[in-house]
Amino acid sequence: MDEVLKAVKERRSIRSFLKKDIPEEIVRKIIEALIWAPSAGNLQARKFYFIKNQEIKIKLAHAALSQMFIAEAPLVIVGCIDKERIYPRYGERGVNLYAIQDVACSITNAMLVAHENALGTVWVGAFREEEVSWILKLPKNLRPVVILPIGYPAYIPTPPQRVSIKEALEFIE
Repeated sequence: MDEVLKAVKERRSIRSFLKKDIPEEIVRKIIEALIWAPSAGNLQARKFYFIKNQEIKIKLAHAALSQMFIAEAPLVIVGCIDKERIYPRYGERGVNLYAIQDVACSITNAMLVAHENALGTVWVGAFREEEVSWILKLPKNLRPVVILPIGYPAYIPTPPQRVSIKEALEFIE
């Protein structure tokens, strides 16, 4: 099977992590995956915060509606859009759509590279943005749109059911 498709199919959302550090060489691969993702107009209107500090991870977990598994992960990435970088070229649509898509592409890349290196991740979108901004002391031009805990899985869930191809898409010829 194609290795990328295999990774897409095998990757799971992990919410339980081992207390085991991630080697720096793998962290560097994740950074490359983030940076090499496509972006609207190649503006790369995104910024990523890598958090290893336990106190900050706990605060982020509380800001994420008490999803405490976030604090268990050895590494947490917060993906942000950069409104000042995207707005001049694409206006409100750039801020409200393109930059969010750009961060989503980067985070998906990071999730796949993490999986390839035996790490687990889970996309966390449920959090209080203002609180995350305050915790990380983000400048006004940055808006957090995703929290991504990363670590070695303590448990790998079984694959969830997927809708049928017929239900998921339409071919228009």
